[in-house]
Amino acid sequence: QVQLVESGGGLVQPGGSLRLSCAASGSGLSINTMGWYRQAPGKERVLVASITRGGSTNYGDSVKGRFTISRDNAKNTVYLQMNSLKPEDTAVYYCNAAVRRWSDSYYSNYWGQGTQVTVSP
Repeated sequence: QVQLVESGGGLVQPGGSLRLSCAASGSGLSINTMGWYRQAPGKERVLVASITRGGSTNYGDSVKGRFTISRDNAKNTVYLQMNSLKPEDTAVYYCNAAVRRWSDSYYSNYWGQGTQVTVSP
């Protein structure tokens, strides 16, 4: 069984920083692209940032220059460093990963449970 466990959300003032972490657990995993999505109340879930196993990154336009995604392949963990946070960054942030278990010949898409990020004075 594959689980993605997120941590690091919370309440921060505008201009502040937070670091999110997401660790994939399970035996014999091969993980391809990992990423972060967010969903604000009443809005669709959108991509924040993604990173391939080789380290190539992709960012949503609204977070470019402020957020940095990274990963530790040995720990099956992805991070999101969020700086210069704005009230409009307030959302539930979800971790996502394309994972192949040792017994599978294909990759499946997995989601974390979500972590709340609130940016408010």
